[in-house]
Amino acid sequence: MTRGRLMKVVAVLVAVAALGFEGFAKDAGTFDFRKGFAGVAAKATPAVVFIQVEKQVPVGNMYSFNNPFDLFGEDFAERFFGVPRQARPGQPDRRAPNRSRQQMYRQTGQGSGFIISKDGYILTNTHVVGDVDKITVRLADGREFQAKRIGADPRTEVALIKVESEGDLPVLEIGSTEDLQIGEWVVAIGNPFGLKETLTVGVVSAKGRSNIGITDYEDFIQTDAAINPGNSGGPLLNIDGEVVGINTAIFSRSGGYMGIGFAVPIDMAMSIKEQLVASGKVTRGYIGVFLNPGEVTEEMARSFGRSEAGGVLIAEVEKEGPAGKAGIRSGDILTELNGAKIKDNTSFRNEVARIMPNKKAEITLYRDGKPKKVTVTVGTFPDDAALAGGPQGVEGLAERIGFEVQELTEDVAQQLGYEGASGVVVSDVDPASAAYEKGLRAGMLIIEVNRSEVKSIRDFEKAVGKGKDKSVLLRVKTREGTVFMNLPISD
Repeated sequence: MTRGRLMKVVAVLVAVAALGFEGFAKDAGTFDFRKGFAGVAAKATPAVVFIQVEKQVPVGNMYSFNNPFDLFGEDFAERFFGVPRQARPGQPDRRAPNRSRQQMYRQTGQGSGFIISKDGYILTNTHVVGDVDKITVRLADGREFQAKRIGADPRTEVALIKVESEGDLPVLEIGSTEDLQIGEWVVAIGNPFGLKETLTVGVVSAKGRSNIGITDYEDFIQTDAAINPGNSGGPLLNIDGEVVGINTAIFSRSGGYMGIGFAVPIDMAMSIKEQLVASGKVTRGYIGVFLNPGEVTEEMARSFGRSEAGGVLIAEVEKEGPAGKAGIRSGDILTELNGAKIKDNTSFRNEVARIMPNKKAEITLYRDGKPKKVTVTVGTFPDDAALAGGPQGVEGLAERIGFEVQELTEDVAQQLGYEGASGVVVSDVDPASAAYEKGLRAGMLIIEVNRSEVKSIRDFEKAVGKGKDKSVLLRVKTREGTVFMNLPISD
């Protein structure tokens, strides 16, 4: 056997191993290994769009808007919050504003999306088309449209925009995450670094990834298909060219691809899309319980009279909430929701959120070693009405108080010297605001609001909302120490 022929045989065997022997036997007569994933590219690329956004921002703004794609990079604090690790000799402090004259400039960002209907609906990420003034969509065939934001859901990073057309738009087929298997081939298409119609290939590394700190409702597909900034909002496809996810984030220490990317499952995204089309906002189910962190191990379960591990442990119940009214108590272990086994905290939270308000849910729980069934009338998650649709939520709050905050992740805590602390980090302060005048700056840590401890953005929003006066009392940790600040809230 010649060397050339031997190399071809080896290439085929490698391809067989990659596809799986069953898949190879099935497709042996039709699959052309030389063309690889060209069929998927030809089918999907026309419906993948390049999104450019614009916003007028003050000169000296603390961070680049719509750029949380690398949520784990070691330079996160500098790129996202605008807090450099050390001053650069000979350079002025660009964060010091000219208070007498507020200068503005046009800032641009970019990302990806994909068309899901002939009438112009496009799925993308919230951080791609978040707080922006203008959205421009370009197709692979060169056509350009101005898009309208229909709605966005920061809690899942799913956003929906729309362009007006005459029904001649290319459309991607929607697949199902339920059928997706670990080890299955997937293809990512998008516009990394502005390089249009880029295709990368990998496999499904894991499903159901949660507790990552990207969004509130996490059920991510993990893939090693190369994803870079600009891919955000683009489709993750199976080998049949069907969408199985929306590329959303990467784990990176460098700002670039390191083999770990995350995509929102398309089943979740389409559920969000239906609500955004219907009302421009997302409504979630809510039962008013606080779950004990971590898994319910066999040892933990025995402490509450149950011999089997699994389920979720109730740490606290809101007395006037749906669960409290149904008789659920602290110390109960919930094991089934509507007849389905409860796996863990994240899956339970996601499943409750999918139940529409005013619907009844049957829950099986263990109390004192005995099973019990209760029926809960699901309520509406309190924050979603304001947060999901338009600018009323976090963005509107930021305008009223003059600054914005972000979660304190481990990387940011290490960068800013807040290891072991809890709170929310100030990410941007309006130079014309009272907050700036009182001395609040990006990089400071807010640990209390209106004398209530805050550990998350949700805690922060609730505490600000409980203020009776048109002011908010902050307890702020700075490099010099801890101080109180009383700031006005505008109407």
